[in-house]
Amino acid sequence: MEVELPDSLTDAFLKQLKTGEELQAFLRNLHKRGLEKILEGELDAHLGYDKHEKTPSSNARNGTQKKVIKTEFGETPIEVPRDRESSFDPILVPKRSRYSTGVENLIVSLYSKGMSVSDIEQEIKEIYQFELSTSAISRVTERVIEDTIAWQNRPLDPVYLVVWMDGIVFKVRESSKVVNKTVYLAIGLNREGRKEVLGMWLGKNESSSFWMGVLT
Repeated sequence: MEVELPDSLTDAFLKQLKTGEELQAFLRNLHKRGLEKILEGELDAHLGYDKHEKTPSSNARNGTQKKVIKTEFGETPIEVPRDRESSFDPILVPKRSRYSTGVENLIVSLYSKGMSVSDIEQEIKEIYQFELSTSAISRVTERVIEDTIAWQNRPLDPVYLVVWMDGIVFKVRESSKVVNKTVYLAIGLNREGRKEVLGMWLGKNESSSFWMGVLT
């Protein structure tokens, strides 16, 4: 069944997208999600065992603590995992700091399709710049991969009234250099009038053939 949209609805949809406010909110929330998973991986490495493994020592996970940090996407409330002995001090968000480490865009890009396991692991190495051991990097990578797969495979509506597609360019640090990375997004307007990011893809250049591959 063909659905005819009021001009006011489509105009408002495109206007809101162009202002960037809703896109900024999406990026902020995705960064929050990724950062929290990375911090969980840091705690796994600190304790020496994964979440569902039997505790080999007296120290253990002890819930989370709310913290508001300042990022490129604005102030962001996050849940920082804690340990029973209070000996865990996250590298990315130290206990007495309210600032992120300038890797917001890099964390967001981890959720893009087109990233292999080795790609994600390499990006995480770039985030930490030799501050974590190889085994610790592996634990963080496991946490991130589990969540990126869950996000990429989350259920979507069968029909969207409008789909908007575009690319955003991130400046990220890679091999001690600042490089540009383009992340392409597809954003849909559902039948209830809510906007939703349908997916993100890493690409070298934007073209009709690229989007045709995404849509098919």
